Amino acid sequence: MHEDERRPLRMADWLAALPPADRERYAIALEHGTLEVGVYAPRGLDPQSPHTRDEVYVVAHGHGLFRRGDGVVPFGPGDVLFVPAGDVHRFERFSDDFAAWVIFYGPEGGERA
Repeated sequence: MHEDERRPLRMADWLAALPPADRERYAIALEHGTLEVGVYAPRGLDPQSPHTRDEVYVVAHGHGLFRRGDGVVPFGPGDVLFVPAGDVHRFERFSDDFAAWVIFYGPEGGERA
């Protein structure tokens, strides 16, 4: 384990390091085996497309609506949202302060494959 892996990941530090709002606002904070932890803080629109691995979002700031397939649910700070690999999903009508931890894990195609 590297020394930096023992320190807590702080959302504020990662938000300060994200690119400007006119570019993709995602940064990888930690990688270990199949685990990837990142920070996602889009502004205006969420342009993402389906991913090849299972993922979990942990909402740190903001609120809005989360669409997965045909379903839409409201979200806010502290909420955890799961998305299986390959599922269409996106954040909609989210506040300007929206930020979430993103956790990718497992094999390509997801654990259900």
